[in-house]
Parts: sequence; C-alpha cells; structure tokens
Amino acid sequence: MEANTNHRFGSAALIGRPNAGKSTLVNRMVGEKISIVTDKPQTTRTRIMGIVTEADWQMVIFDAPGIYKPKDRLGKNMVDTALGGLPGADVIYYIVDATSSFGAGEDYILRILDQVKTPVFLLLNKVDLLAKEALLPLIGSWRERRDFAQIFPLSALKGDNIPELLAATVECFREGPPCYDQDEMTDQPERVMVAEMIREKAILATRQEVPYAVAVFIESMEERREDLTDIHGVIVVDQDSQKGILIGKNGAVLKRIGSESRKDIEELLGVHVNLQLRVQARANWRNNERQLKRFVN
Repeated sequence: MEANTNHRFGSAALIGRPNAGKSTLVNRMVGEKISIVTDKPQTTRTRIMGIVTEADWQMVIFDAPGIYKPKDRLGKNMVDTALGGLPGADVIYYIVDATSSFGAGEDYILRILDQVKTPVFLLLNKVDLLAKEALLPLIGSWRERRDFAQIFPLSALKGDNIPELLAATVECFREGPPCYDQDEMTDQPERVMVAEMIREKAILATRQEVPYAVAVFIESMEERREDLTDIHGVIVVDQDSQKGILIGKNGAVLKRIGSESRKDIEELLGVHVNLQLRVQARANWRNNERQLKRFVN
C-alpha cells in the first residue's frame, strides 16, 4: 500500500430495524456478497465488517443485527451487538424502510441516537418502491423528529444515491493510511462465510418459526486436492419437528439447501465443493450461552 498524504480512513456503523436493508446496502458498497440476505427478520445475527477501498480513501462499515424487542438470549445478544458498534464510529448510518410506517421500534432507536454525539446519516431505503410525490413529505416528517447530519433517500438494491452517500461519508473521515489491503473485503473467515451461506439457503427453504431456530456450524473443511474442497456442515434447530421440515420428504429440502449453497460456496472459494449436510435438533439452544457461542458466528 503506497503512502498518500491526502488519504482518508474511517468507519461507519449501520443500525436499523429488521428488514430495513442493512445487509443489502453493505453488499452493494463492498461490491461482493459478504452478508446473507433474506426477507426474514433476524437474518443477521452478529456484526459483520465490510471494507470499501478507493484510491484516496478506505472505509470500514459494520453490518449489525436489526434492533427489536428480544424474546430470548439469542435476541438479546443480537441487539447488544448492534448497539455495541456505535461507540468509536466516525459516522452512524440509521437505515429505514421508506415504505413502512413510523412505529415504536423507530422511536426506540431515535431515543438511543439521542445519546450519541457521532454524526448520524438517515438513510431512507427502498425509495424506488415509493411514489415520487410521497418522498418530500417523508423527508420532512423525519426532519421534525431529529436533526440528522444528512438525509439520503436511496435504493440499496439498485444502487441509487450510493455514490453521493459515500462522498458525504468520506468528508467525516480523518486523514490517514488504509488499514487493509486493497483486495480485502471483510474480516469474516471463509469457514464462517460458508456457514452463513448455508444458513441463508436454509432460511429461504423454510417458513414460519423454523428460520429463527436455524443455526449452522462447519464440522470440517478440508482441501482434498487443489480444485476440490470437502465440507461437512451441521444445521441445528430447536425441535425434532423442525428437523423433519428441513430434511423434507425423501430428503428433498435438505438436498435443495445443499445444491443452492454449493453454488455460492464455490463462487466464494473458487474451487469445486463436495458439500455434505446433516440436521440436528438441540432443544432451546437459543437460550443456552455455551451453544450460542458455538452456533452464532
């Protein structure tokens, strides 16, 4: 990394309600899929660091779990993780689903933000789904609730207004060299990213309470030869009935999860993958601190 006296470096902490589009935004900014994305709340369970590098600046952005009222120890840990990323950030991104009504959850987050001195950018996401005449009144209503440093209407999915957001963010950064190599995009180990890719497909393959009960850990990940890696993973659920749903009739659901996961994993690793999956039921794992440390990446 060459020295650049005008180079800037900084970090952004991303918070918001579940399904506001946090992971989609991080993936868009980084340019690679480092956070899994589904339409189910609580998909992101831990803080994930993305790295965005340009010629004269570098940004670290933290994707955190959605903030909501937790119902178990897993949920409490997720909310604590989301709020724990605020101190030390140069900018806080507060992302909101522009198509959703203001409610108690948003009011709770605003009260949290009243306690921080860091500049807060309000990101009104999914404006591509909003009628044009509704945008200005929406911005006005949010301005009445808080004095944000900046407000950005955007579409994380389509990339609308992302360059403008990045330009304004960099203005908040201090001068300094990059801390990561140009080709680094996340701090997540490959093993963790593989587990998350499997969990994403398991979530998408199931409905109702099953997605929230799913965890994945990798038992082994070994290179058999230069172009082939063997991976053995375990999908963990709360109950035997959920185990049956994930396996499906004649193993059809589990096979689909494995097939769809394999595509993403092979793209990540750049080699062929022999993926073997099995399902385990472990009662009440979401309230067991020891199992949380093992299953939540």
